[in-house]
Amino acid sequence: MKSPRITWISSDDPPESFPDAGSAFDTPDGLLAAGGDLSERRLLYAYRHGIFPWFDDSQPILWWSPDPRCVIRPDQFHVSRRLDRSLRQSGFEISFNTAFSDVIAKCAEDRDGQQGTWITADMADAYAHLHSSGWAHSVEVWSEGVLCGGLYGLAIGKAFFGESMFSRHSNASKAAMLALCRLLDKADFAILDCQVESPHLMSLGARLMPRAEFTALLSGACARQSRLRSFPAGRTGISEFSR
Repeated sequence: MKSPRITWISSDDPPESFPDAGSAFDTPDGLLAAGGDLSERRLLYAYRHGIFPWFDDSQPILWWSPDPRCVIRPDQFHVSRRLDRSLRQSGFEISFNTAFSDVIAKCAEDRDGQQGTWITADMADAYAHLHSSGWAHSVEVWSEGVLCGGLYGLAIGKAFFGESMFSRHSNASKAAMLALCRLLDKADFAILDCQVESPHLMSLGARLMPRAEFTALLSGACARQSRLRSFPAGRTGISEFSR
C-alpha cells in the first residue's frame, strides 16, 4: 500500500502540478491529489493525463486516477439482439448538445434512494463553461418530446471522457451510449473513458485497462488537442444508429 500522504494543490499552482497518475493511492483506489480549482486549463490537463475530479460539497476538490480504468473502444460497443430489438421499438430520438444544462441537472438528481451528489454547483458551472468552450458535449434521448435519458463528457483529440449519465426510461442511457459510440467510431476516436466499472457498462462492451496502458494511450490520442465539432443536426431516430 502506498503512503497515505496526499498531495495538496493550490489554485495558484500551474495545471501541471499534479503528481504522476501512477502514484495514486491503492486505498481508496485512485485518489491522487486534493485542492486546486476547476479552471478550464486544469481540467483539460487532468483529463489528458488520466485524472478526473470527484468530490461532494463536504470535501475539497479530490482528483482521481483509478487502476484499472473502465473503457470502451467505440468500434467494439456491444448491442445484444434483445437490446437492438428493444431500441428499434422504443421510438427514441437522439440529439447532441441541445440540452446540455438539462442533462447535467438530471444526472445530478438523487437516485435510487441515494442522498447527495458529486455533481456540485461548482462542478456543473465548470462543465457548462467547458461546453461553451467547445470541449464538453451532451447526448440527449427523447421519448414523445420528453428528455428521458442522456450523458455528458469531454472530447479532447481522439479521446472522449464520459462523466455521467441518467435514464428515466428503460434503456434510455444505453441508447445514449450507442449514439455516442457510433459518432466516435465515425470520427476515428481511440477510446471512451468510463472511469469506473459497472455491470451496466460491462454489458455494453467495456473492459478494464491497466492505468499505465490507459495513460500511454492518452498520450497519443490527446496529442493533438482538438475539439470534436461535427454532430448530427436536430433529432434523429435511434434506428439510424443501429447496425
